[in-house]
Amino acid sequence: MPITAFLDIHVKTESLADAPDILHETLIVTRAFTGCLGVDVLVDTEDPTHFVLVEKWASLEHDAAYRTFRAGPGKSPLGAVLAGPPLLTKFEIATDI
Repeated sequence: MPITAFLDIHVKTESLADAPDILHETLIVTRAFTGCLGVDVLVDTEDPTHFVLVEKWASLEHDAAYRTFRAGPGKSPLGAVLAGPPLLTKFEIATDI
């Protein structure tokens, strides 16, 4: 079953100028990863350091493989510009509502 993952991040104010390029380079790999159905990047209208990445994955297993990749050989430079730990939340479609 497809899932949607929300990755809520805040970048350091001093890294704000570099963040779009780092996000872009990171998302080239993410979007090409097996099972990725797409990623949208939202920016807070009142706080330009606050982003939410809306990731669509073919399954929880695809998402888990991606997270394992990013924790190991696919480590992204994004972590260096973050003001704190990201918040990851995963959702699936409620089919019985």
